Amino acid sequence: MLNFGPSTKILSFLTFCGSKKIQSCICYGKSPTFAQNFPNSMKKLFLYSLILCAFLPKASSQDKHFTQFYASPLTLNPGLTGAMEGRYRVGMIYRDQWRKVLDNPIKTFAVAADLRFDAPGKRVKEDAIGLGLMFFTDKVSIVDFSTTQIAVSLAYHKSLGSSNRQFLTLGIQGGLSQRNVNYESLTFHDEFDGTSGYNLPTGEDLPENNFSFNDYNVGLNYSAEVGHSGNIFAGVALHHFLQPKISFYDNNDEGSKLYMKVSGQLAANIPLTHDNRVTMLPRFLVAKQGPHMEFNTGTNFRFAMGQYGSTALHIGSWVRPVKNDNGIGLDAVVALLGLEFNSVLLGFSYDLNLRALQAKQRQGAFEISITYLGDYENEEILCPKF
Repeated sequence: MLNFGPSTKILSFLTFCGSKKIQSCICYGKSPTFAQNFPNSMKKLFLYSLILCAFLPKASSQDKHFTQFYASPLTLNPGLTGAMEGRYRVGMIYRDQWRKVLDNPIKTFAVAADLRFDAPGKRVKEDAIGLGLMFFTDKVSIVDFSTTQIAVSLAYHKSLGSSNRQFLTLGIQGGLSQRNVNYESLTFHDEFDGTSGYNLPTGEDLPENNFSFNDYNVGLNYSAEVGHSGNIFAGVALHHFLQPKISFYDNNDEGSKLYMKVSGQLAANIPLTHDNRVTMLPRFLVAKQGPHMEFNTGTNFRFAMGQYGSTALHIGSWVRPVKNDNGIGLDAVVALLGLEFNSVLLGFSYDLNLRALQAKQRQGAFEISITYLGDYENEEILCPKF
């Protein structure tokens, strides 16, 4: 359990705690009496909290985050709903963060399914409609704080020519989110009995331990075939454009609103050999949320294996610069390994946090993703894989 001072401080922490980072507000208001009364087990947990505060940037609200962002298209951009080389897609991604620091690491999980079907009416062009369903959950075990969301997305893929080599897509997404905290995992100053531990009831006036809010996103995506077998992809998205209130308390302060996030992604498939058995896959993602900005950039290489090339190995490396109140710095370096078996895609990645490494702490995040494409059509590539 964690020990806190007044309940407004812990609830401020919980209100603005996010899936990728933990804020420094956990470090507020620790007095000498607090330190003297802190049991050994809690001192260890408090130390972990201080480490997180030292190495993770502050934020008014952090969004869900995946390193393998193209492996979770419905959390990246609603315009990617139905952007696939098949008729349907089912995928999941799991992120495990700070395991070596925390006994119970920060865990993020998303699962999604989407369909692509022909637009109704007489068609000269291959217009299509995408429909998707996504479930997301994030759990910060330090204080037993969780965020869950279910969202539905709809996209229209407009072919820009009779050759169907270019598509422009508009997608929208609406979801219901819930945040929850378990007060049983927390203790407060007034619960200390002066001798043996935190055995007294608290006098803190705590609000309800959960609340829900509606959330809406919109995205635009462009994909095109270039040359004989090259591809280019570009997209922009607005997340939380209505800026919903995310406070446990019933107030309408500016600080209780979820910052709108603006993101843009750019990717390409560039064949390096005439038989397309080796392909370079550069990727770039930038996201700005409030005063904070994050960049993800790197390159994967795809090596086709087997006689027909339906099995492939993906190897890549990335860097993640970030901009926050302390300036611009390099947050992490990433290594990625992907395996492709016909219509099944399996991805592994590891983020090494450089700021933790400078403090002789090997901390990072591990991700695993798996995607299945149904009615696979390899002739068209409408969305990057990782």
